[in-house]
Amino acid sequence: MIDVDIEQRLGDFHLDVSFAAEAPIVGLFGRSGSGKTSIVNAIAGIATPERGRILINDAVLFDAERRIDVPPQSRRVGYVFQDGLLFPHMDVHANLTYGQRLRDARDRLIDETRVVELLGLGGLLQRKPRTLSGGEKQRVAIGRALLAQPRILLMDEPLAALDSARKSEILDYIERLRDELAIPIVYVSHSVAEMTRLADAVVVLSEGKCLAVGAVDEVIGRLASEPEPDRDDAGSVLDTHVTAHDTAEDLTTLAFDGGELLVPRLDAAIGDRVRATVRARDVSLALARPADVSILNILAATVVSIEELPGALVVVRLAVGGSTVVARITARSSRQLGIRAGLELHAMIKAVSFDRRSVGYA
Repeated sequence: MIDVDIEQRLGDFHLDVSFAAEAPIVGLFGRSGSGKTSIVNAIAGIATPERGRILINDAVLFDAERRIDVPPQSRRVGYVFQDGLLFPHMDVHANLTYGQRLRDARDRLIDETRVVELLGLGGLLQRKPRTLSGGEKQRVAIGRALLAQPRILLMDEPLAALDSARKSEILDYIERLRDELAIPIVYVSHSVAEMTRLADAVVVLSEGKCLAVGAVDEVIGRLASEPEPDRDDAGSVLDTHVTAHDTAEDLTTLAFDGGELLVPRLDAAIGDRVRATVRARDVSLALARPADVSILNILAATVVSIEELPGALVVVRLAVGGSTVVARITARSSRQLGIRAGLELHAMIKAVSFDRRSVGYA
């Protein structure tokens, strides 16, 4: 459980947020300057709020009214920055164990060998930071934070300085940490795609205020109507499980409470859970079930609401069984189809992305 209720003025910027979330990974989402880093700095003890409290599970890290302000070194918080900030004169092994050496042996519950294995660092231990790629540096920084034996791990845009290939690599490792280590993570990003892939609960921030808090499938769908730079990645997050493999066609069937989805063959066992993402821009609507189309995934749906966007687009929220699917179509198409709340129609899903590392993520 992460419980934050703080207020702080930083020059002209006024941070005033209150939220509570309980999830393996809590995402702090918003544009640059929305207050994300200010919040994690307050959790870490780098910055001191003027008012409020910060609780992590049962531990009070800060309470202005009770005059509690635990020193940063005593908070047991692991912090991973945008740049790994490794010590250049130390090799990888010395960097990894720097924080661990400051902990009493009785508090060393996270095993060094296990962290090296999880993060694939075995072949890097004798190398200096200058010889590492950006992705390798971030893996070392994550390992160093973990071996400091934290009660919570803070990750402030850890992929910001990486190219697409390295981002995918680090995401894989973060998912392994989520699935195999029982350490809560606060993950900061302005990327819808990263929030969708990693977070279980999301806090949406804007101009120092908290706009929304909720499960990732609830919150990410709302972002389809927000003017964020990567709004095109927003859509629906579906909790599915594997029900069948078609070896001849190289397809996997994913079932959820609104029907079934066919996706490219997954290396997963029958019954495994998979987080599937459907972008709003990849959903088309039809009043009758279409025939002779190449789209494999066509689901019966009911219109819940329609929201007009600036320009020529509208967001249509659909009930598909007990799940919500979001479509973004042109206002002209909406008028021609007579889209209205309560209308029964069919949602045609042109593409489904999924997180292979999320197999069995629950």
